[in-house]
Amino acid sequence: MKRKIIVIGSGFSSLSAACYLAKDGHEVVIYEKNNTVGGRARQLVKDGFTFDMGPSWYWMPDIFDKFFADFGKKTANYYQLDKLSPAYKIFFSDDVITIGDSLDKICEEFERIEKGSAKHLRKFIKQAQDNYHIAIDKIVLRPGLSPLELITPETITRVDQFFKTISSQVRKKFKNPKLISTLEFPVLFLGAKPNKTPSFYSFMNFADFGLGTWHPKGGMYEIIKAMKHLAEELGVILNTDSAIDEIVVENKIAKGVVIKGKTYLADVVLSGADYHHTETLLNKDNKQFSEAYWNKKTFAPSSLLFYVGFNKKLKNIEHHNLFFDTDFELHAKEIYDDPVWPKNPLFYANFPSVTDSSMAPEHCETGFFLIPIAPNLEDTPELREKYLNLILKRFEEKTQQTIENNIILKESFCVNDFKSEYNSYKGNAYGLANTLTQTAFLRPGLKSKKVKNLYFTGQLTVPGPGVPPALISGKLVSELIAKSLN
Repeated sequence: MKRKIIVIGSGFSSLSAACYLAKDGHEVVIYEKNNTVGGRARQLVKDGFTFDMGPSWYWMPDIFDKFFADFGKKTANYYQLDKLSPAYKIFFSDDVITIGDSLDKICEEFERIEKGSAKHLRKFIKQAQDNYHIAIDKIVLRPGLSPLELITPETITRVDQFFKTISSQVRKKFKNPKLISTLEFPVLFLGAKPNKTPSFYSFMNFADFGLGTWHPKGGMYEIIKAMKHLAEELGVILNTDSAIDEIVVENKIAKGVVIKGKTYLADVVLSGADYHHTETLLNKDNKQFSEAYWNKKTFAPSSLLFYVGFNKKLKNIEHHNLFFDTDFELHAKEIYDDPVWPKNPLFYANFPSVTDSSMAPEHCETGFFLIPIAPNLEDTPELREKYLNLILKRFEEKTQQTIENNIILKESFCVNDFKSEYNSYKGNAYGLANTLTQTAFLRPGLKSKKVKNLYFTGQLTVPGPGVPPALISGKLVSELIAKSLN
């Protein structure tokens, strides 16, 4: 039976769910608070420069392939995808590690730094590959309703990997601190410290070294545009500038939403907006979680972001660049253990125009800088400027060039913006961290326990943070909704 379904938000998970629900024959309407679709994956275009405002890494290409294949499509129907070579550079205080586009190249680089490490790396990545297939084929496609979902013949043999950490596994075989940091880096996408992340999540290392780093020509927003196009082909109606004021609930059943004083009715309400914010749209009796619940959870970092246009081409850089020339563990402590503005932060610099000329004017460079920080820190223009100057100085030293006088465009985005633009709890950037006690069924559920026909999707629920998990989250919730409507 055809039902009307309202979807709140238009990020990856919302668009994914909307597509699946429309394919099932339902009438699907999306309401987005901002003036463009995409959620945290919006785009900034200014003075000829194109910036992805949020996600900028294209990992796990198989997940994107599977999503579009579910609709009889291919990614190539919508955007051009190129594998980056090299994938990225990591700048340390005394060296630069280049991560190539194949495991053989990466092994050569590891061997250059630590003799004998290539053998250990191949074994580590083989285990990571096995974990990847178990995670993608057996675990993440389950809706997080029961701990029994984690029990499979494959996971039983790896139960110890849920109680050991990535950090302990890496440090057992690798001694060079630069290699340790390189192998611990990918789990930062999961929003937690390596010494708090179960070693099973080494599958992120296979996503990195095994599957490679890719770039959709035109930027990550091309995926959003593709999903929007697909959704509209399927009959989804998208509305922007439509912030939700209230979720209408009658007799513990979701009935619709209120926007600017007008009520829009539906049979199902699905929120891809921030989970905590969504519950503020309900009265107290219909909330599943208290403020105390959210406050004690471990959240992924927030970020200080800079979108910078340069009037010249930069040298000694790649498309993706990590600056690990300061204390990795101290910065992690300043995010998770003792939340303060970092003294000497690690940072990430992305220059998509290095490989994609469409993203900057001729002879110019598009730069995206990111500093991970603790959520809910004080956010002022003065602090933003201080940290921009700090990282630009280090950038100039490490890449042996001057760039400060070549900046012709500069925008920033930080805690206050995450709160105002995305209703993000404490201004977090990536949702709940994937720690052991916040994995699978231990995360906030896809389905409300208090209100019938109210559902959730996105990075605060299952499977967790990241773009590929968001696509999967949309599919999982659509399947739950379909089951409840049959």
